[in-house]
Amino acid sequence: MAKFLLRFIILLSITTSSRAIIPGVYTGGLWENAHATFYGGADAAGTMGGACGYGNLYSQGYGVNTAALSTALFNNGLSCGACFEISCDASLDGKWCIPGKPSILVTATNFCPPNYALPNDNGGWCNPPRPHFDLAMPMFLKIAQYRAGIVAVNFRRVPCMKTGGIRFTINGFRYFNLVLITNVAGAGDIVKVSIKGSNTPWIQMSRNWGQNWQTNVVIVGQALSFRLTASDRRTTTSMDVAPADWQFGQTFVGRNFRV
Repeated sequence: MAKFLLRFIILLSITTSSRAIIPGVYTGGLWENAHATFYGGADAAGTMGGACGYGNLYSQGYGVNTAALSTALFNNGLSCGACFEISCDASLDGKWCIPGKPSILVTATNFCPPNYALPNDNGGWCNPPRPHFDLAMPMFLKIAQYRAGIVAVNFRRVPCMKTGGIRFTINGFRYFNLVLITNVAGAGDIVKVSIKGSNTPWIQMSRNWGQNWQTNVVIVGQALSFRLTASDRRTTTSMDVAPADWQFGQTFVGRNFRV
């Protein structure tokens, strides 16, 4: 009997912990080494769009504080939305670093593809396994001189500080729902999404590309709720953020992660 009770208590503990809400807030990561270049022009116009699916980075609230990540950091698109603090490494590139060692905060919004025609240390900057940031030009110039072209940097993951709630933009048609998720605070990068219509149970969505998530379930004419899990396993739920008369192309605002 005692053994049975012990097994029951252990099983209950495991079940409860798997459903428990993770306390606290995302705190970021340790400093690491990488390199950085720049792209997109002086006004960062060339950074619009990108492999994360955010489209116009100005209207989405990301502005020029953005970066394209190399394969080693991009995580096949799951790193979209993650935030980084980056500073020029004066111990390696002091000639080109801006004095005072300023740091910048950027959000991952794009992919820097490898160029296997060039060696990793001479043009193939984003080739695996190199961790590399291709920064929007205005951000690069905050930490290094234009003539440098490429500099060694120190970087770390940091909590994303966003204004307002998470935004859900619903695209597609009746039998194909594609939801773009933007303006995510906390860890910033979403790894799991579920959607619930007023007449359905929770439905796990699959990631299409970047931070676009899809389901083929017919949810037209229903109020919609969303449940998101970030890379730090913290979850936020936004109930009935879209009314039953929502239309494709509309954006709705839900509950953000605490920071």
